[in-house]
Amino acid sequence: MDSFPKNALGMVKKMSDEATKNPLSAMAFQGAPGANSHLAAMEFEPDCLPLPCFSFEDALESVKLGLAGSAIIPIENSLHGRVADIHFLLPESGLHIVAEYFMSIQHCLMAKSADAKITTAMSHPQALGQCRHYLRRQNIIPVAYADTAAAAAFVAQNDDAQAAAIAPPLAAQIYGLQPVQQSIEDRADNMTRFVILAPEANVPEPNGPVMTTFIFEVKNIPAALYKAMGGFATNGVNMTKLESYQQGSSFSATEFYADIEGAPGDPPVDRALEELAFHCNSVRVLGTYRQARPRTVGA
Repeated sequence: MDSFPKNALGMVKKMSDEATKNPLSAMAFQGAPGANSHLAAMEFEPDCLPLPCFSFEDALESVKLGLAGSAIIPIENSLHGRVADIHFLLPESGLHIVAEYFMSIQHCLMAKSADAKITTAMSHPQALGQCRHYLRRQNIIPVAYADTAAAAAFVAQNDDAQAAAIAPPLAAQIYGLQPVQQSIEDRADNMTRFVILAPEANVPEPNGPVMTTFIFEVKNIPAALYKAMGGFATNGVNMTKLESYQQGSSFSATEFYADIEGAPGDPPVDRALEELAFHCNSVRVLGTYRQARPRTVGA
C-alpha cells in the first residue's frame, strides 16, 4: 500500500477496508483510485467493492489469497497494443479467465492550474502511447509512471506548476487537479479490452457466442506452427488473436497466446485442439467465457 503516492493512501486504505469486510464481492485492479481499471471494475460490476493494488501481480495475488473474489486486468488497447503480459502472469497465478469487458478510454491532461504552461506529462506508458501524437504536437515530454491515477496524485502533491498528468477525468476530481485539455487520445475510438480473472473456471451457458483463450508451445521443428494452425482452418474455428513470446533464455522454443471463437466440448474446437496438441510440447487453456463483443465479420 505504501507504494502509492501519499495523497492516495487514505482512499486506498478506505477501499481496502471495505473489501476486507466482504472479500467475495471485492474486485482487485491495478492502480490508484480513479484509474481506468477502477472505472472498468465499476462499469463491469457496479455492486463490486473495488480493491486498489499497486501492480498486476498484486491484483492477482489478492485473488489467490482470498482477499478478492476476482480481478480485472487490461490486456490490450486498440491504439497501443498489449497492456499486461497476461500469458506470463496468468499461468503463474493459477487463476482462470471468466469474462471479458471492453471500455472506451478517454484521457484528460490535468495539472495544478488549468492555464499552466505544461512541459511534462506523467502517466502509465500505455496512456502516454495512446496520446503520443498530441504530446508531440504540444512539445510535452512524456514521463512514465505506475498508473494513470497515481500519476495524477503524484502531480497534485508536488510543486512543479509545469508538470501535468494524463488520467481519467475522475482522477482530477479525486486529487484536486484542473483539466487542461479533455480527450487528448489520438483516436476517438480508443478502446481497451479487460479480462476478469477468478479462482474457478467458468462454464458459459450453451446459447450465445463464447471465446476460449489458451497458450501453447510448438515443437522446435520446421513448419511446426503452420501444421499446428492447420486444424483450426480445416475445422472452421475462427482464431481472433495470436501472439508469440519467449519463455526462458534459450530462445529455442516459441510459445504463443491465442483466442478462438468456441469452447472445448464443441466438436470442431475439440478436433482443432487435438491436432494442435499433436504438434506442440504443451497446450494450456486459460479460460472459456462469454463474448463481450462479436468477433465474426458482419456479426
